[in-house]
Amino acid sequence: APPHAATLPGAAPLPAAPSYAAPPPASVPPQTVTSPGVATSQVPGELRRPGKLWYAVYTNSRAEKRVHERLLEQGIESFLPLQKTLRQWSDRKKLVERPLISSYVFVKIIQREYFTVRKTEGVVKFIMIQGKPVPIPEEQIDNLRILCGSDAEVEVSTDVYEKGDMVEVTVGSLTGLRGELIRVGRKHKVVIRVIQPGMNLTVDIKTNSIRKIGKNTDI
Repeated sequence: APPHAATLPGAAPLPAAPSYAAPPPASVPPQTVTSPGVATSQVPGELRRPGKLWYAVYTNSRAEKRVHERLLEQGIESFLPLQKTLRQWSDRKKLVERPLISSYVFVKIIQREYFTVRKTEGVVKFIMIQGKPVPIPEEQIDNLRILCGSDAEVEVSTDVYEKGDMVEVTVGSLTGLRGELIRVGRKHKVVIRVIQPGMNLTVDIKTNSIRKIGKNTDI
């Protein structure tokens, strides 16, 4: 036995003291944070898709232009559809720009920009269906741009329409506009669903200015 290990006569050597090692610290998975103190799991699932998508944002009354400007100042891609209308005063007439859809601004964002938009002064909420933000197809944003650049009279409607033919405008300032065809008397209306079922933009158009491109099965 080594000099420092004393043993009694006839006794077996004492076993060495067991070695205790501290257990390694538990592995904690990193948590991705999109905004100070806010975890990714709190971002609505629809906004966790890769790439930028368009969404509709509801604003305070008559705050559309201010919200649009504030979003742009923060680097958010924002689109505010405006339409020129003729206003009559007692002494003059003037063309003014007004929001095409009251209290709506459209943003094209990625996940980490959600809270920037949400916290912008004047923003009330994202437009949702069943608690989820609704992505808006690029084609419908293009339709809004066409409407903004036209002289057509546009009406916001909450009417519920039946399924009909899908048509595309082929002449005039609305060329390229697509929507559902609704027959009203001797007129046709092109119905553009912008946000969700139950909210549409309608515009009167002559029958010789459109062509049929299929059936609407997405209502």
